[in-house]
Amino acid sequence: MRNKRKISIIVLMLFAMYVNGCDTVNVNINVNTDKPVYNNADNKTELHNGTALERIRSSGVLRVGTAGDYQPMSYLDPDTDTYVGFDAELAEDLAKSLGVKIEYVKTSWPTLMEDTLAGKFDLAICGITITDARKEQALMSEGYLKNGKTVLCRAEDAGKYTSLDAINHPEVRVMENPGGLNEKFARENLKDATLIIHDVNQEIPSLIASGEADVMITEIMEAGYYVGQDSRLAAPLIYEPFTSGQLGILMPKGSEDLLDYVNGFLQREKASHRIDEPISNSGRLSSKIEDMLTVYLYLAV
Repeated sequence: MRNKRKISIIVLMLFAMYVNGCDTVNVNINVNTDKPVYNNADNKTELHNGTALERIRSSGVLRVGTAGDYQPMSYLDPDTDTYVGFDAELAEDLAKSLGVKIEYVKTSWPTLMEDTLAGKFDLAICGITITDARKEQALMSEGYLKNGKTVLCRAEDAGKYTSLDAINHPEVRVMENPGGLNEKFARENLKDATLIIHDVNQEIPSLIASGEADVMITEIMEAGYYVGQDSRLAAPLIYEPFTSGQLGILMPKGSEDLLDYVNGFLQREKASHRIDEPISNSGRLSSKIEDMLTVYLYLAV
């Protein structure tokens, strides 16, 4: 798990460098650094007496909601029946910092807020963009990763779909999964295009590649991932996304003590630059790490 996390962090930092137009990114690597203590005297993230943290600590379990359909953030791998991706690894580190086990709870984009407010899980982390609407209904952590809406299309059409105006025509088929901000963005900004709703998010890129649809509006991380996986696809505006936002962790109101803890955890994750050795004990990179490197190779071109 720590091996995957190292490459994920490297790739995401390099990705941010390209998206934000920076010339350099300073990365401190120390393969011998021990995991930081989250309640040490110098830099405390104390457990409060609030009900959310008490419940988590007493049960010994952190319940994490995830849609499980968002590569490379949080994805339920059907081959192993385990959750993988940057957010999955971040959630597992959060559980470890609390000294508890992790339990994933399946949710969906249409029911994400409903499930959060119903208390089906303690928090949700699966590539969730911070919005005012979500903050009005629930709690959201500080942002931990920049993201934005962009275009995923066939490589042969990369020169065609370079603006919203170019996409916003009846003959252009835009395919989105239901209930999330991608569908919302498409409905608000592509009213003349033909919108197709497809229930299984991870199937949409291959459907676009095979000609069942023309465009997917998605996040820059997801677009980059799928372009790295399928040479038939392109993300022509990946460096110029339509929006700019931050991903955050969602939790119900009444969990303010948990919110404080999560924000402290994220601050330490950002400040420590903890990056461990990327090679497994067998001396090989896992397939998931290779996937992340594929994204980097695409973005570095």
